[in-house]
Amino acid sequence: MAGRRRASGARVVLALCLLLVCLVGCGGRPDTDSAKAEVQRVLDRRAAALLDRDAAAYRRTGAPTGFDNLRAVPLAGWSYRLTDLHRTGDTATAEAELRYRVEGYDRAPVSAGRTLSLGLDAQGEWYVEAERPAGRSAEQLWDQGKVSVVRGDDSLVLGVGQSGAVLRSYAELADEAVPAVSQAWGTNWARHVVVLVPKSLNDMAGLLGSPASSYRGIAAVTTGETGAPANAPADRIIVNPDAYGVLGKVGKQVVLTHETTHVATRADTTAATPLWLSEGYADWVGYLGSGRSPSQAAPELWRAVSEGRGPQELPADADFGFTGDANKLARAYESGWMACRMIADHWGEVRLGEFYRAVGAHERREGAVEGALKDVLGTSQADFSAQWREYLRAQLG
Repeated sequence: MAGRRRASGARVVLALCLLLVCLVGCGGRPDTDSAKAEVQRVLDRRAAALLDRDAAAYRRTGAPTGFDNLRAVPLAGWSYRLTDLHRTGDTATAEAELRYRVEGYDRAPVSAGRTLSLGLDAQGEWYVEAERPAGRSAEQLWDQGKVSVVRGDDSLVLGVGQSGAVLRSYAELADEAVPAVSQAWGTNWARHVVVLVPKSLNDMAGLLGSPASSYRGIAAVTTGETGAPANAPADRIIVNPDAYGVLGKVGKQVVLTHETTHVATRADTTAATPLWLSEGYADWVGYLGSGRSPSQAAPELWRAVSEGRGPQELPADADFGFTGDANKLARAYESGWMACRMIADHWGEVRLGEFYRAVGAHERREGAVEGALKDVLGTSQADFSAQWREYLRAQLG
């Protein structure tokens, strides 16, 4: 009896081992790994077909959605890296990193998180049913419709829901902005810009992954990494067609030149750079040659100074929040512009650029402005602030 019990126990152990082998070897990780490899191969074929402009090959990988939307975009690179796969029977959801480059503009790939829905066909091969931005990722322009492209001398304008004439007008303004910025800042930057023109404010917000309310009244923004290395992807100037469309010709040019200045100064704009300097400098370049007087270009600040409510300190970063008081936001931009204008007037335009670079070269925000004021302008924070307040009274009082 004891011997039989030991034999029975051994059989139970053997059965459990076989069950574990079956679970791990037959239906566990190897099967998942195999599916991941198969899906990655489908994504590789899909990317190659898109780059080759091969519509038939693209359709063989699944839904044709996206191919026509991207047909006009000059792509130098397009690839997917599968990061996760959730399979349920004959369907699956894939998480992937999309990396792409626009030919002639992106020195490095732009990355975007994507979610793809997949299915198995009758032959047991995976195909793409749909693709969309991943959970916390912003939309790409082609997610919003067919992209139209206009090339300028120094610009590439991509738009959805916009006529060719409208996109050409953006290219003309951008082509004027690039040399204007180079004349003020110098030529050590890419000297070309990518402009995205969505159909509406809501679509602009989709490209930025933020609520539309954050950008209502904002004509354009520039996306890019501060302190970006030389091989970073090109910045994108993203236009709010609702706000931009109501501007006059001078206003439109000022906005495009302002945003182009952000592109040019990106490598020297770091965490040490306060917003009053980065936004003020961009406005200073934008208004050069516009013929606008201080009271015309800074109406909110002019009103405050005229009424004896002029600011006592340069604006803090928090004053530039898009979701706050619109008048307060305007005064913050205008205050930064007047500070940069004062530096150019009193120390010269070259010294203004040197000051900007010196602030950005500081290791941290603390002491950055104070150090550059001392080393470049030969003044102190207290004296600079007092001189700025007097400059506001003289120019706007």
